[in-house]
Amino acid sequence: MLATIKTKNIKKVLIVRNDKLGDLLVSFSAFATLKKSLPNTEIHVLVPQYTAPIAKLCKFIDHVIVDPRSLPHTSQIQPLRETHRLSQLFRQQNYDAIITLVSTLRVAVAAFLAGIPLRIAPATKIGQIFYNHRITQRRSRSEKPEHRYNQELVEYFLSLLNTVPAQTVKPPYLEFAADSTGQLKQRFMEMQHIPSDHLLVFIHPGSGGSARNLSTQQFSQLANSLQSTQPLSFIISYGPGEQHAAKSVYAEISHDKVLYESKQGLENFSQHLAFADLFISGSTGPLHIAGVLDRPTAAFYTRRRSATALRWQTLNSANKRLAFCPAEDSAEEDMSTIDIAQAAKEISRAFL
Repeated sequence: MLATIKTKNIKKVLIVRNDKLGDLLVSFSAFATLKKSLPNTEIHVLVPQYTAPIAKLCKFIDHVIVDPRSLPHTSQIQPLRETHRLSQLFRQQNYDAIITLVSTLRVAVAAFLAGIPLRIAPATKIGQIFYNHRITQRRSRSEKPEHRYNQELVEYFLSLLNTVPAQTVKPPYLEFAADSTGQLKQRFMEMQHIPSDHLLVFIHPGSGGSARNLSTQQFSQLANSLQSTQPLSFIISYGPGEQHAAKSVYAEISHDKVLYESKQGLENFSQHLAFADLFISGSTGPLHIAGVLDRPTAAFYTRRRSATALRWQTLNSANKRLAFCPAEDSAEEDMSTIDIAQAAKEISRAFL
């Protein structure tokens, strides 16, 4: 099989990452490796509708395909009909290969019915029988970062083509023009009456329901405990359904502070995070936006195996990320055992 697959015959590849925002973002390094290794190949990515704006910002993706299931008024479509509809979408694109980073039966069957020649996925769940190339990863053990599992699938695909993976692409994986970021920062600071010499510390207390988080009291305690050689302004950011938590944190912070509601979409929110001097949150999608932007991050995780700091490590540079979790002798999701005073010292020393 290896001898019959030629790189020049691989003109269009689909990568499937149709789950949550954070999952998509920790796949950016895999997209980068694939595009750098096969610069003449079109890289398409299947995503849900709500993450499509972020996917379209990624310079390593040539085309974004929105999963029809995520569109309005599709919940009443029968499963078999929905799968057939997806397979038709795949067939129209005439893909040479599909790399499924997150495995579902619907996508597996659709790829098989569409006749995609190279079908690659983790060797997990019943859907694996519809792929002709599988690799054993055992992600449930969470022994590696999610971005490393994604990278392994891309590297396996490249090995089928006898292609050596491109040298590791370093962060940032998402960038905005420096002049536009500077102008946006200036407008933001003027609008919020923030002095120009202040460092901007973003705190995002919402979690989107993805994982256990610090309490609002812990977030405000952390903010009040940070020490810096420069004045600080705290930007308490929030999205839909996160207003109560943000206002609670805001009310208890004793330093300069601003409430910032993200209501103009993920691209606009990302542009604001691009000028953050520090981003603090739990394990949630916005944390991973800051990660691909290579902004300094301080993140708070549980020790639950599927949600650890290792498994959901951000993609920023190693010297730009800190992670904290519950004490070893406590319950794995008991965030109250995190030593906030010690975390504040470490964050201040590293970034402020």
